[in-house]
Amino acid sequence: MSDTDRRRLGASDSPIEDELEYAFSRMVSEGTQRLHRTWREVLVTGFFGGTEVAMGVLAYLSVLDATDNSLLAGLAFSIGFLALLLGRSELFTEGFLIPVTTVAAKRASFAQLCKLWGGTLVANLAGGWLIMWLIIIAFPKLHDTTIEAATHYATAPMSVHTVTLAVLGGMAITLMTRMQHGTDAVIGKIAAAVAGAFLLAGLQMFHSILDSLLIFGAMFTGHAPFGYLDWLTWFGYTVVGNMIGGLGLVTLLRLLRSKDRLQQERVAAETTD
Repeated sequence: MSDTDRRRLGASDSPIEDELEYAFSRMVSEGTQRLHRTWREVLVTGFFGGTEVAMGVLAYLSVLDATDNSLLAGLAFSIGFLALLLGRSELFTEGFLIPVTTVAAKRASFAQLCKLWGGTLVANLAGGWLIMWLIIIAFPKLHDTTIEAATHYATAPMSVHTVTLAVLGGMAITLMTRMQHGTDAVIGKIAAAVAGAFLLAGLQMFHSILDSLLIFGAMFTGHAPFGYLDWLTWFGYTVVGNMIGGLGLVTLLRLLRSKDRLQQERVAAETTD
């Protein structure tokens, strides 16, 4: 079947299937808005993202303390992802698929992408740091559980095993974003958030923001067997692994799948300019 015949079968003349066309158009539209935010908007949105994920961490620690079951605790952490979804805030590792697709479509610049990534990352950590400080003060019974959970990450040396966990972590959250933008059904978006939380937190994958908040909380107790230098070492290779997983194993493949449609969008953008 020729490309022309395939287009006639669909509701539009797009070179990709109707469902992919719908998801692609929505991603470019949303990404264009996100990448054209001011610094104030980027930082405030990212700060809220950090505070909301921290509430998911509180739920995770509470269930882990009560059950000693990381899988159940991972499901409880989905509260954080649901808050991100419904509150329209931003998490650094959510900024792979949609913003990169938008830049590839020439609807935004690489400099704007760097602003979104850098501002969101710093703001996520700042917001999460603040809420974890409050959590540790408010819930002293969670201190031991927080230290134990954080030690799994903060003391992990860089190795094939830990880097692989970071790569899978980046892939998991970018896959969650892809699933959420593949449907208009709220229940579908919620299901994707729960699934993403189960994979990331329940299976203890390495995630640069989520696990950093656990580490911050442990240090706030004053009894953690590690410090900020240990966190920074862990964070360095984890954030790189997250980017490899999110960009290389999900975003790049999605761009290749929509190559012809992406080229159309690039031509349209150049014509508009």
